[in-house]
Amino acid sequence: MSLHAIRTQKRRRWRHAVGGLLLLGIVPLSACAPTAAAGLAPAAGLATPVPPAALATLPPPKPAHPADTSGGPSVSIENFNIVPATLTVPAGTTVVWTNHDDVEHTVTASDNGFTSPAIQTDQQFSYTFTTPGTYSYFCAIHPFMTAKVIVQ
Repeated sequence: MSLHAIRTQKRRRWRHAVGGLLLLGIVPLSACAPTAAAGLAPAAGLATPVPPAALATLPPPKPAHPADTSGGPSVSIENFNIVPATLTVPAGTTVVWTNHDDVEHTVTASDNGFTSPAIQTDQQFSYTFTTPGTYSYFCAIHPFMTAKVIVQ
């Protein structure tokens, strides 16, 4: 057998072996030609070229606080706080509470004179104060959340 024939036979065996490894996915195509494989997804088990933190999705931002349509004073519940903590209004005023937290809250008078059902995220509760006085209230779910309405 001539030297040329031996070399040709070895090349054929080499091409056959490499082709088989490519088909099995053992030799990644990107190792041979990075520009040709740049658009392909990485083989299973191989690291992705983009760090996982960059692939993480963020929740959509909360919409701006919905407008209070009652025209009266409003109280905001956000970050487990009641804002404002003290509100002064004239008798006959309807106050509207809006929950901007991701959990439900209540508006419950300390003397149980009024109470709301559980107020869901971005939902509202309103109450009309007809008699002058100081009305302390809290969230029955989170009792550390307290505030008051002063009615004149």
